[in-house]
Amino acid sequence: MPYVVGLTGGIGSGKSEVARAFARLGADVADADVAAHAVSARGQPGFVAVVGAFGERAVAPNGELDRAWLRDRVFADAAARATLERLLHPLVIARLDSEIAHWRAPYGLLVVPLLFERGHLVGRVARVLVVDCPEDEQVRRVMARSGLAAAEVRAIMAAQLSRADRLSRADDTIDNGGPVEALGPQVARLHALYTSLASGALEPAPRSPDNGAHSQRGNT
Repeated sequence: MPYVVGLTGGIGSGKSEVARAFARLGADVADADVAAHAVSARGQPGFVAVVGAFGERAVAPNGELDRAWLRDRVFADAAARATLERLLHPLVIARLDSEIAHWRAPYGLLVVPLLFERGHLVGRVARVLVVDCPEDEQVRRVMARSGLAAAEVRAIMAAQLSRADRLSRADDTIDNGGPVEALGPQVARLHALYTSLASGALEPAPRSPDNGAHSQRGNT
């Protein structure tokens, strides 16, 4: 089993940018959002299952799933969210497991925005990396990229684990509240750490019990 680092963080924290920085250093990356889009693309099993459960209203004019409509529907309806997760999560997990099985680097990143909230993939990671930034910066970034109003962004944030709770469960953190240039040294340090842990050159210390993941905490 490859050495898997779970990368997570709140909406707008910059998880994708951090993952790309690790990939440039040679790390493998499997992204739960990318996997979810792949298994629910037109004609794929997830697409068929979602349309069967939610009807043709779930299909956009271009023939793909109307992801904005689905997002709004499940955000407001817990039962609909449970249905969508029941249909897609097994497919997403199977795809991610397949990707991880084909990794060739000493370690890889499993990027899961709701790693702690959903819990399905926590047991697959040896270590948890949280990408963090101030909440006001999260709001600004999401508004800039999506056009959502500040209140809508904060509603999404409120449905996720709090910043404090997320940080309390982290083995490692990256501060992404500043310029993108500040990521390089942080990523390089953690890349060296994860490479050592994956090779067994660095012996991990026991993980504290409040983290909730089934793994070991390495020495930083």
